[in-house]
Amino acid sequence: MLNTFFENNTFLILVLIVLWTLPWKGIALWHAARRKERNWFIALLIINTFALLEIFYLAFWIKRHPKQEN
Repeated sequence: MLNTFFENNTFLILVLIVLWTLPWKGIALWHAARRKERNWFIALLIINTFALLEIFYLAFWIKRHPKQEN
């Protein structure tokens, strides 16, 4: 069973997905934490959308909702 996992390129696809998702998730979580956006942080941490939610957050949300200085 383990041999078929490696032979069918499933392992390679899984590694590529992880390598694609982790940097996006890390950057988005870092920004959400620095901006004290608890709801975004929780959503980004729990929901796995193959980095689509993270890219939306970084590309659109941050630019349209600048950080409020108190």
